[in-house]
Amino acid sequence: MKSLQDNCGVFALYSDTECVHDIFQGLDFLQHRGQEYCGISTFDGNIRQVTHYGKAANTFKYEELEYLKGTWGIGHVSLWERQPARWQSQLGEIAVAFSGNVSNADELIDDMKGRGKAFFKGYNIEIIAKIIMEEQNVVAGICALSKKVKGAYSLIVLSGEGIYAARDIYGFRPLVLGRGPGRYSVASESRAIQNLDMELVRDVLPGEVVLINDKGFQTLAQLDSPRRAHCAFEWAYTASLDSIIDGASVQQARNRLGASLAQRDMDEGGLEADMVAAVPMSGVGHALGYHKRSKINYQEVFLYNRYADRSYTQSNQLAREKMAKRKLSVLHYAVRGKRIILCDDSIVRGTQILHKVRDLKKSGAKEIHVRIACPPLMYPCDFGISTRSYEELAARGYIKTGNITSMEQLSDLEARIANEIGADSVKYNSLDSFVAALGIPVEDLCLKCWDGLDPTL
Repeated sequence: MKSLQDNCGVFALYSDTECVHDIFQGLDFLQHRGQEYCGISTFDGNIRQVTHYGKAANTFKYEELEYLKGTWGIGHVSLWERQPARWQSQLGEIAVAFSGNVSNADELIDDMKGRGKAFFKGYNIEIIAKIIMEEQNVVAGICALSKKVKGAYSLIVLSGEGIYAARDIYGFRPLVLGRGPGRYSVASESRAIQNLDMELVRDVLPGEVVLINDKGFQTLAQLDSPRRAHCAFEWAYTASLDSIIDGASVQQARNRLGASLAQRDMDEGGLEADMVAAVPMSGVGHALGYHKRSKINYQEVFLYNRYADRSYTQSNQLAREKMAKRKLSVLHYAVRGKRIILCDDSIVRGTQILHKVRDLKKSGAKEIHVRIACPPLMYPCDFGISTRSYEELAARGYIKTGNITSMEQLSDLEARIANEIGADSVKYNSLDSFVAALGIPVEDLCLKCWDGLDPTL
């Protein structure tokens, strides 16, 4: 089986009243993290569960929400697989959901098959759940994951005792705790907590196992954490603009990334332009940061289709291209004859930004200067984002081996990419500038997409 690299979100709630409608809304607030599948499990003496292909708001029926009785439960949105998964075992009945990727999945499946374990499809969630269920209790099972699983996971487990929440020992994937009157919650992003009128309490620590029940939050285990390795791509793209991830505001981080790009242009002699614009929606924070630093007017040049999904988190390239086309349409009047600085979060494959540049020039734009918040992506991700091979990375078409080690090398790549996509210029943040703009210590970040270094070694 080829290891799946997931992009998804989890939400759980322990309440003194029926919980399903809040879980349903929590999933809706996390839908940007994965649009292919969704699911909810609740507990009312037994576990009730409903999963769907599609988005939560479009697929759950009133009758299904009425069926999901109970005052505590968990939910999941995903790009790749149906979760939560429900199991009967020596631990009793449990339901499990996680965000992340098991990079040694093949090895673990072969080992468990050799010991008589059976698998439905070999999904990552099956591996996670079977490891947990081999132990004498849920906490011991979650702790066992740290010794067996290579990769990343933020995890929630529904049981009769309450809800267990845990992060891997490096804290790759985000997981935050929240509370309100009569309610305790855990979510992949703070927006799902804050938009349900609860307060953000704190992040689950790397290696921490928390039980959530009528007593609130109880730390039942704290595993040794060799280092923190938070995914830097969360602040640049994955997370919603209104979220706070590991204590850092996504909006502030993106504004600083855009300002860093503007400062580079200013330091290199300035750039004459009529407007700063964004590729919505993840490019907006970067563009506003560029606008504030450069004092060049901000102007929308694309109309965003609010009913479209995120193009990057589609499950294949054809779906990504179709969604990108459906998502944005050009505001022709705004761009005709104009010199535009166009900001976006990253260039992965390069096809989408190429189409955007062509669309703007076809509509009469005089110049298009592309500014990218992330450094050039040089390596596939092993820990959860849906970049799966070197062949998918545009920068690797020009730099076959090694890393970008100088501004001269970066400038040469930028010129090549600009020529490829038909832009008048392209500039990225350097890796040093990127880290400085995030405002998070470099030793607390996973930067493998850019430097190729495995933070677990």
